[in-house]
Amino acid sequence: MTKIAFIGMGNMAQALCACFAKSKKILPGQMFAYAPNQEKLAQNARKLNFVPCKSLKEAVSSADTVILACKPYQIEGVLGEIKDELKNKALLSIALGWNFKKFQEYTDKSTRVQFIMPNTPAMVGEGVFLFEKSNSLNEDERKEFIDLFASMGTVEELPDNLMGIGGAVSGCGPAFVDLFIEAYADAAVKYGIPRKTAYKLVSQTVLGTAKLQLMTGEHPGVLKDNVCSPAGSTIRGVTALEEYGLRNACIKSIDSIMKS
Repeated sequence: MTKIAFIGMGNMAQALCACFAKSKKILPGQMFAYAPNQEKLAQNARKLNFVPCKSLKEAVSSADTVILACKPYQIEGVLGEIKDELKNKALLSIALGWNFKKFQEYTDKSTRVQFIMPNTPAMVGEGVFLFEKSNSLNEDERKEFIDLFASMGTVEELPDNLMGIGGAVSGCGPAFVDLFIEAYADAAVKYGIPRKTAYKLVSQTVLGTAKLQLMTGEHPGVLKDNVCSPAGSTIRGVTALEEYGLRNACIKSIDSIMKS
C-alpha cells in the first residue's frame, strides 16, 4: 500500500483522508480522489491535501489501493466502469450492504477485497471499524490496513454473520448516544443550566465514563454500583430509568434494526 484512491469524498471519506494524513502513514501526494462534483472535490483537495481526479479511471489508475466511499446504490455502476482498472489491486469498501460475497459477483478474481464498516466518531479519531472476516487481501497487506485504520480508533474483526448486528450497535449507536446526550442536556436546561454548558457537561460525562470502562475493563454494572451510594441520589435516578424501561428501549432499538 503506497497510494490510495477514494471513490467518493463525503464526510466519512474526508475523515479517513484527514486521519491517514495525520498518521503520517500515507504521505502527501499519495492520496487521490474522484467525485462527480468537481468544484467541491477541488475545495476538499486544497483542505485535505489529496490529488483531485477528473474521472473514475484516472483515480483508480493512480493508486494501488481503492477505497469505495460512494453511496451503495452507485457501486454497481462504478464497478462496471472500473472493473478492468481494479485488476490486481486492493479494494476496500465502506458502503453498507456490499459485503465480500457480493463483491465477488462484480469484480475480477485478481481484485483483493475487504468490506469495512466504520462509524462517524472516526471523524475525531475515535471510530469503530469492523473488518469482515471473509476477504481476499494478502495477509501482510491486511495487517497493514488494520494498523492504518487503528490510528483512527478501534478495529475489530467480525464473522460475516455478525457484521449486521455489529453495524447496528456501532454504526447506528452514535445516533442513540446523541439522543441520550440531548435528553440529559434538556434536563439540565430545565433546571437552569445554559444549553451550551449542558451539552458540554453531558458529552464530557459520556466520554469520560466510556474511557473509564475501556481502560479498566470493569463490568459496567460494577462501575455503576461504584457511583450508587445507599439511599443516595444516583440509585434513585437508576431506579427511575429502570421503571421507565431504559434497558428495554435500548434492546428494542436494535431489534427494530435487525428485523428490517
